Amino acid sequence: MSRRLAAITGVGGYVPSYVLNNDELSRMVDTSDEWIMQRIGIKERRILREKGKATSYMGAKAVKELLAKTGTDPLDIQLLICATVTPDMHFPATGNLISDKTGLSHAFSFDVNAACSGFIFALETGRRYIESGAYDKVIVVGADMMSSITDYEDRTTCPLFGDGAGAVLLEPMENGLGIIDSILEVDGSGAKHLHMYAGGSLHPATHETIDARQHFIFQEGQPVFKMAVSKMADVSVDIMHRNNLTHDDIKFLVPHQANMRIIEATARRMEISREQVMINIEKYGNTTAATIPLCLWDYEKKLKKGDNLILASFGAGFTWGSIYLKWAFDPK
Repeated sequence: MSRRLAAITGVGGYVPSYVLNNDELSRMVDTSDEWIMQRIGIKERRILREKGKATSYMGAKAVKELLAKTGTDPLDIQLLICATVTPDMHFPATGNLISDKTGLSHAFSFDVNAACSGFIFALETGRRYIESGAYDKVIVVGADMMSSITDYEDRTTCPLFGDGAGAVLLEPMENGLGIIDSILEVDGSGAKHLHMYAGGSLHPATHETIDARQHFIFQEGQPVFKMAVSKMADVSVDIMHRNNLTHDDIKFLVPHQANMRIIEATARRMEISREQVMINIEKYGNTTAATIPLCLWDYEKKLKKGDNLILASFGAGFTWGSIYLKWAFDPK
């Protein structure tokens, strides 16, 4: 009997309508389109500006599209996992709110926080529920409203981030299609280089933390960049070697969209061409847990059943990882 694999059988996505481009950003802080494009590769990013809407709104939009595209009854979904670092609230889980907004009343749900690697960590978690035989329909969502924790007075971080959400449906297959292998890693000593200082139990919100602007993203660019280049490339090559894959076997690398130079370095280490890399950083920026599913959403029509994909990410924590999967459906 063939091995039961967890396969992606559908993709949904959502990005807000408001576009924050580099020209507008350069009027907010001391930066320029040329500086941002040379160092990061981002031209514009989407921002959720409507009052009363947050991460769960975007996640629900992505899930509704996913359900419609796959013809799936919300009542058939048994589990939803939401990867996010910008939950609507500390509790309840944003996954609970998304489930309520989308009619998933027969599913349980929870959140995963692994920063920019969140979607990969959540996908691996969903995979195990499918492979165990416990569930047949699992939704994995990556959603972040990064504008809510971005300091638009900090020229080093505000050009990086945007808002968005992506979702995939996981179902079992026994024809060799689906998630084949994964490598996930963490190094908590990297927390000092990339974090949000205040708002948790260690440093609860006070007038002092707010005045010191400690409820925004803090990043030391050089150590983060150095680790990201090394670890994302290493883990991508490692999973190729472990599965006897060459560059010719790879249809697409699906990298976290943080910085074009990191993406290019990973592709070089894998010895693949630019045409083998999913890239949408120029129009969306870094949407944290949403970058990888948004790439799948953008490139869905270019994928065919049996294509080999390598998903790779690096994020705060530090967290990094890679997943090797065989695509399970042809474009409709």
